[in-house]
Amino acid sequence: MFDAAVAAADPLQRVAEFLPRPPPPPGRVVVVGAGKASARMAQAVEQAWDGPLSGLVVTRYGHEAPCSHVEIVPAAHPVPDAAGEHTARRILELVSGLGVDDLVLALFSGGGSALLTLPAPGITLADKQAITTALLRSGASIGTMNLVRKHLSAIKGGRLAAAAFPAATVGLLISDVPGDDPADIASGPTVPQASTPAQALAVLAAHGVPVPPAVRAHLERAPGCPGADDPRMVRVTNHVIAASQQSLQAAAALARRAGVTPVILSDSLEGEAREVGIMLAGIARQVRRHRQPAPAPCVLLSGGETTVTVRGTGRGGRNVELLLALALALRGVPQVHAIACDTDGVDGIEEVAGALVGPDTLERAERLGVSAAAALANNDGHGFFAALGDQVVTGPTLTNVNDFRAVLIT
Repeated sequence: MFDAAVAAADPLQRVAEFLPRPPPPPGRVVVVGAGKASARMAQAVEQAWDGPLSGLVVTRYGHEAPCSHVEIVPAAHPVPDAAGEHTARRILELVSGLGVDDLVLALFSGGGSALLTLPAPGITLADKQAITTALLRSGASIGTMNLVRKHLSAIKGGRLAAAAFPAATVGLLISDVPGDDPADIASGPTVPQASTPAQALAVLAAHGVPVPPAVRAHLERAPGCPGADDPRMVRVTNHVIAASQQSLQAAAALARRAGVTPVILSDSLEGEAREVGIMLAGIARQVRRHRQPAPAPCVLLSGGETTVTVRGTGRGGRNVELLLALALALRGVPQVHAIACDTDGVDGIEEVAGALVGPDTLERAERLGVSAAAALANNDGHGFFAALGDQVVTGPTLTNVNDFRAVLIT
């Protein structure tokens, strides 16, 4: 089911149908983008586009894809680095000065917020790195993190499309955010925004994030992002070409073919990972005891993005933290198995997609002298599942529709 979910979001299967139809524009076609799927998206554009094009996209280290006309540059994620900053500046320069006959194809996916890093005037890369690190450890949701990022940026929050005007901009977006709001995907470089710098300051205060003086000064005086009434946004069209719901439906179809009833709980579950794990365990128990919301065999499917408030010193990440909490809540209930993975192949900062849980998980851990409770307290899900040999390692999948979770009751 996880493989089916990832395949359903493959850019090579999703991009072509959303490209502008012939005839091609009389001017230049410039491809730009950022995200863990952006290189694969550029590859898909090259395969489907009939005519000359050129461009530049930035992706995560190890997530490159072969392209002939679009330059692919790797950079760091989730904490930005100088390579991302340099490439973002080049992308902004590339779209600036285009004419009314030109077309920008903007390819954005999850990870784009960190990768497309161009600090607003007066803010340094070090400022953005510190704030990103603090927000990642604070348990802030992806939506609130991206709200802050776009107001500290010279390129996100609609500013890329504004710089490209009067050229037409077509944004192709792969959503990794709950709710699939285009304004939140990669912090919306081609999307008008409604949030304000004051809201960004409030987010930082609510999560106890130290605010450097230059950042505070910028947020107190910044005019904000281009809004829907900005005349530079009139030639922008955005399409969400892949999202969690499509991947969940692909997994559900596979389950039905296997004689298992799929129950899609939500494509946008959020909250503390361990609390979501406890909730999913409770629903699995309801199936076992009361045949609700469906009799076994059934599978509980969900997507979205949980968060982790880091208090320990372990290796993360959110999917394995969820699974640890689920296993502890089930305490070996028979006939319940689970998987939780990030569809990009990276759970947290580890090159591991996620892990598997079964009725014997806690028993096997005890035999190895490994404590699930201690691992959960130390935010060390990756360490726990590595010891058991139950990690799911895919390598870069070159897409990203966020987390995939399946709890199978046989």
